[in-house]
Amino acid sequence: MARVPYRGPDEVDEQHRDYVVSSLQPGKPINVYAAVANNEEVLAGLRAFLSSLWDSSGLTDREREIVILTAAAEAGNTYEWHQHVNIAGSEALSLAELAAIADDDTDPFDDAEVALQEYARAVVTGGVTDEIHDALIATFDNRQIAGAAATAAGYLALGRMIEAFGVEIEPDDEFVGWDPQ
Repeated sequence: MARVPYRGPDEVDEQHRDYVVSSLQPGKPINVYAAVANNEEVLAGLRAFLSSLWDSSGLTDREREIVILTAAAEAGNTYEWHQHVNIAGSEALSLAELAAIADDDTDPFDDAEVALQEYARAVVTGGVTDEIHDALIATFDNRQIAGAAATAAGYLALGRMIEAFGVEIEPDDEFVGWDPQ
């Protein structure tokens, strides 16, 4: 059970109503946003930050989802994993690739995607080394590296809020599992 109440769109100021619902599934309240809605200004800032990661990270949609899913897997965050497995399917990540991310198996990925995964895991664990950074520089520019670091760290922070609040997967959903095959 969640440690804070979920606030629906009708329970927040009109200017914040859109922040409680999914931008990918219009009209569907999302528990993590409904929990953060207990502080509407923080919710607005969080949604703006997450939107900037989606729109301005410099990563492709596929690369962004690889970073997010890797961060969720490394942190063991089932809620975040569940949400992004559903999103990743539309970004051309196969079920086998999703299972590989959860298992820290890099075989299905090219060198650039492997470097992104290693970097995202290192950001989550606080272990970015020169070697890990240099592997990313081989393919990505500084803008993309800043975007990758911010995405991994941002979703780690979101995952920590999810854990702190005890956010549950939405009642009409069932956890997809770490191996969604």
